[in-house]
Amino acid sequence: MAKDDNVMRKWDRAAESFTNFVREGKDYFREELNNPAAFSLIGDVKGKRVLDLACGEGYNTRILAKRGATAVGVDFSARLIELARQKGTEENIGITYYVSDAADLKDLPSNHFDLATCFMALQDIEHYENAISEVARVLSDGGRFIFSIPHPCFCDHIWKDGENITSWKHEDESLVIKQYFEIGKYEVQWDMKRIPRPFVTTAFHRTLTDYFRVLHKNGFVVSRLVEPRPTSEAVLEYPSLSKRLKIPQSMIIEAIRPR
Repeated sequence: MAKDDNVMRKWDRAAESFTNFVREGKDYFREELNNPAAFSLIGDVKGKRVLDLACGEGYNTRILAKRGATAVGVDFSARLIELARQKGTEENIGITYYVSDAADLKDLPSNHFDLATCFMALQDIEHYENAISEVARVLSDGGRFIFSIPHPCFCDHIWKDGENITSWKHEDESLVIKQYFEIGKYEVQWDMKRIPRPFVTTAFHRTLTDYFRVLHKNGFVVSRLVEPRPTSEAVLEYPSLSKRLKIPQSMIIEAIRPR
């Protein structure tokens, strides 16, 4: 299993700009659409051992910890983990962070966590099959895996060849699906006005069948699926969310490791 270090280096270079985007309240798709739905599904985490996979600079990991979880955050970007640790120290939040490939959680024990989360990041993990296998390993019996991804049915891309596509603008207005069954990697252009310095990351398009096949292979039982919709108040404040009243931007899946 070869890891594409270029994917990781892109996130290292984007770390400061992405962190500003998240911490300064500019990511309203997170704040007004995806987080409310995800945390409603997650429910009470007080006293739970929680793994936040591909945690980035730790924004949602800190929410989990503040709600009473014993939280562990993992990300392959050393710079993002550095920023997460700094913020945790500033806020005196006891979170353990690891710089680690999600596909090889060698620092984490088996059969340990009550809950694993992955917020809008599984599509950025190249070897997602191994990552899901590792989540199954570290979860205790009856543990839950809750993850959100851009909705695979409504994210169109510009294909270059049979494997790779040229680019997809973050929050692109295009909702016409042309090649849903074409699997490959693509560049995401983060160049909105809210971003202090534009950057590019790499993501991977997969079908729902792909995700469900790997979950089933690893013994997970899918129990709930949510396609978030914004509130009317959120649409009034951020009009670009209005399209998501009709067509979902993302989906959230809860899968359980049976006892």
